Amino acid sequence: MTDWMDRPLREIAQALREGNLTAEELADLSIARHEKWDGQLSAYKSWNSDFAREQATAADKSFRAGNDLGPLQGVSISVKDLYGVSGLPTFAGTPNRLPQQWEQEGPVIKAVRRQLAVIPGKAHTVEFAYGGIGANAHWGTPRNPWDADQHRVPGGSSAGAGVSLWEGSASFAFGTDTGGSVRIPASFTGCVGIKTTKSRWSTDGIVPLSSSFDTPGIIAKSMDDAVYAFEAVDPKSRHSGVKIEAKDISDVVLGVTKGYFWDRCQDDIAEIVENTVSKISAAGAKTVDTPLPEAEESLKTLAAGAIVAAEIYAFLEANLPKWIETLEPRVRARIEDGNKVSGTDYVRACNQAARLAAQADATLSTVDVLTVPTIPITPPTVEEVDDLDVYRSKNMPALSNTMPGNILGLSAVTLPVGLDKAGMPVGLQLISRSHQEENLLSTALAIDAALGPVSERIGSPPLGGSL
Repeated sequence: MTDWMDRPLREIAQALREGNLTAEELADLSIARHEKWDGQLSAYKSWNSDFAREQATAADKSFRAGNDLGPLQGVSISVKDLYGVSGLPTFAGTPNRLPQQWEQEGPVIKAVRRQLAVIPGKAHTVEFAYGGIGANAHWGTPRNPWDADQHRVPGGSSAGAGVSLWEGSASFAFGTDTGGSVRIPASFTGCVGIKTTKSRWSTDGIVPLSSSFDTPGIIAKSMDDAVYAFEAVDPKSRHSGVKIEAKDISDVVLGVTKGYFWDRCQDDIAEIVENTVSKISAAGAKTVDTPLPEAEESLKTLAAGAIVAAEIYAFLEANLPKWIETLEPRVRARIEDGNKVSGTDYVRACNQAARLAAQADATLSTVDVLTVPTIPITPPTVEEVDDLDVYRSKNMPALSNTMPGNILGLSAVTLPVGLDKAGMPVGLQLISRSHQEENLLSTALAIDAALGPVSERIGSPPLGGSL
């Protein structure tokens, strides 16, 4: 029997429309996969099988009436526990349920609910999304399915997103990316992650970390699934009706760079990414030396810390003051630093970030994408990062190659390209100018095709999978 939860999104959508599959059957498969693997993987903070079946029944009823409400009708989706979803609680990684206002749906969730997509649950997040490792002391840390022997972290802050896909309970996942929180878990779990440009998608209805840098994004198991989901959600794509298709690889111009993005990179990860870029070039893509000094400079200004910490502290103080008291130590210290940021330092950091963003946008205007490692380290074990000092030593490297994309206002994609010496996935990050998602995704599709099937690049994890 076909296990539809492992099939490409386009095939699922076609089967639903041709009557070879019902949304209720798909929901039952999603629920069965969750029940089998949840005890080991723990992808979700909240799960509601009855809620999933209700949504699936509504999708089937609409199909039977001849109403096709959108590409995601009947498709199962996991949602990071920062998004408001009517009918599901929001905890935002904290020990206590947030007030009802944070369960109200914003434009992103409304877009998929109007299409009668199925949302069975809310995936785990780092507390208030403030961390790149994926650890959560309140509710436990989802297990990275690529290591059956050790409990390795899944990446954060969208910690349960990639895990939910390999569990088989969702066909794609919504995350948020403030410093890498879509790309890190996507890379750590062998998935594709799309970081949208700030303001491309609304953040209304999402618990904020940073009003300056928060961006909603998508995690999927393939590049084609990611593009399919993006087009179904993206307001500009839905309005234009223009489909994103792969460019001719001979028309792709890759920016290559050394220095900052490679400084923290493990030798095995660097070798995989370098060989991948060489393979893309051999397939016909052009390469151009493209230094991006703004990346390192953006972090040297401490713009991320000064801005993000100040914004999340101000938000909590004004809206959720009681939640400050229960912050776990790995999150508390950095959030409370926000109370020490002066108005002058905050404005100076914002101005510096804007200046650097303009420079980076101009630098990348001569290439389609800049090619760099997504994450320079192997996912650490949960036991390792229980130590606060070790956590700090791992959290910054995990964020180091993704954070510049947020500070510089760029768009980006990560796609899996191999396994490191520990057998953990390695991601290639493609960084593009702001508001250039169509070209970025067309380029990514071309690169993905040139690299061959993702199953040949990384295989499948030992945990999660079919019933």
